[in-house]
Amino acid sequence: MPRTSSIRMLTRNTKLFLQQNTNASSSSLRLDLYHHKFISQFPRVRVISSRNNIYNMPFSSSAVTHPVPKKEWTTPIAEGASIPSVTFKTRARISSSDENPFDWKDVTSEDLFAGKRCVIFSLPGAFTPTCSNTHLPGYEEMYDEIKGAGVDEVYCLSVNDAFVMRQWGLKQGLSEDVTPGANGFQKVKLLPDGAAHFTRGMGMSNVWDSERGFGERSWRYSAVINDGNVEKIFIEAGENIQNSGPDPFEVSDAKTMVDYLKSCAK
Repeated sequence: MPRTSSIRMLTRNTKLFLQQNTNASSSSLRLDLYHHKFISQFPRVRVISSRNNIYNMPFSSSAVTHPVPKKEWTTPIAEGASIPSVTFKTRARISSSDENPFDWKDVTSEDLFAGKRCVIFSLPGAFTPTCSNTHLPGYEEMYDEIKGAGVDEVYCLSVNDAFVMRQWGLKQGLSEDVTPGANGFQKVKLLPDGAAHFTRGMGMSNVWDSERGFGERSWRYSAVINDGNVEKIFIEAGENIQNSGPDPFEVSDAKTMVDYLKSCAK
């Protein structure tokens, strides 16, 4: 990491640390300032010390030791707002007899949502209990009903890569679309957001550290995306709770979504 970037990261995270720890004693603050003045004279020590400070600061009330994410990554998007414009790294079927007949295909938010009315539901992780036992199966079961309520497509998003998402879909018994050029399964489409770019843009980035050890994933939610804008969103617990112990599943389920879609048709 370039030296200037390390200093900027340390400065930003130090400010956040001071904001979250207003009871820190003046003596400890003087020590921190003296330490910063000392290392500023030695470039190599400065970079190493910057990294150590970033990794070791208690950045939350739960004593989580990961760098603080940007506020906009954790503040849920509002209804009426435009969804983030990102590129998803997907795997598309090719004509081949190989064991892995796929090639990389970039798919943008605009490819998926522009000029369409789609349902998307996001969950913490492939192969996890609630996601596998209830969340995805519910939407797969009600896929035709959802499509019949004026929806063009249904997407399941997770902060996992394309390889994991495909294997999860197969494990779930989803019917794969083997047409050359196809991008997944016949009904619910599994959308890999491995780098969390879409998740961050939706304000749904959640870092599970002491809870589950997931790292950065998506908070659980569902939404109707109408021509690239959020028509309706259902956020579990009504907010994005960082490093949450409970994993609420009350409003992002398929039935709640179907009820909403039917209410729109009245």
